[in-house]
Amino acid sequence: MKILHLDSTHSYLCTELEKLGFTNLFDFKSSKNEIENKISNYYGIILRSRISIDKSLMNKATNLKFIARIGSGTENIDVEYAKKNKIEIISSPEGNSNAVGEHALGILLSLINNISYSHNEINNGIWSRESNRGFELKNKTIGLIGYGHTGKSFAKKLSGLDINTIFYDLKPNLKDEFAKEVTLDEIKEKADIISLHTSLTKEASGIINTQFINECKKPFWIINTARGKCIKTKDLVRGINENKVLGAALDVLESENNSFEQLSQTTESNSNLSALVNSKKIVLTPHVAGWTHESKINMVKVVLKKIIKLFNK
Repeated sequence: MKILHLDSTHSYLCTELEKLGFTNLFDFKSSKNEIENKISNYYGIILRSRISIDKSLMNKATNLKFIARIGSGTENIDVEYAKKNKIEIISSPEGNSNAVGEHALGILLSLINNISYSHNEINNGIWSRESNRGFELKNKTIGLIGYGHTGKSFAKKLSGLDINTIFYDLKPNLKDEFAKEVTLDEIKEKADIISLHTSLTKEASGIINTQFINECKKPFWIINTARGKCIKTKDLVRGINENKVLGAALDVLESENNSFEQLSQTTESNSNLSALVNSKKIVLTPHVAGWTHESKINMVKVVLKKIIKLFNK
């Protein structure tokens, strides 16, 4: 049984798959069309984000039993069509949820306390205390949009900080001891901080836009460790300039390409990036929230466990 790896992963996964009798083959460069021409030979696909797995590819994958995504999102896979064709979809949000939760807390604290900006000032010989006076999380309300693995991980880490944590999710009854379930309107009304932890669904794409910002009852900080396309960058910049958004900590950007390895170079995206980079109210990291040394192996262990479960059915 052959498995095609379309992106590099931790070597542990390949070693363990071989022990189970699978044959690993690797193709990190071929185009989607080239992959379609040979996909009929494979029992499984393992990938991150480089290739889109759509109807065209699956129609040619006549022996395909599973598609395993190393990561939490499956927006590069036509999940519904896969289900119709009895192809199992495997992902590993459990594997990097702790990493994302820790990173979200880190960039939030950096944002509201001007840590990155004041560090850069000191590098340039500027020692300015009053202009870098920060804010405390205590007694603030943070609203999480999306309450899956990463949302819950972040809420757990916030629980010791005397902060009021609320969340909105499309799935009901996800409440636990770390956060209270509310409506999206309640988040717009109450939140001092909004943090995104949603998949890139139709509902989530562009959810933070001018209309959303204007509907919030008070200025707020925003954190995004989910997907860049959840925020309309142009609208965010406008919201910051109008003091409706106090600041943003962004691990992901709207202008990322599908593999998350590069930013697009259009005039508009470059202009938006320049506005973000040059603002004291912005903290940026390059899509690394779930990209720790620990999560690299944790994610493949999750995928391996799910493949074994599928294989043993």
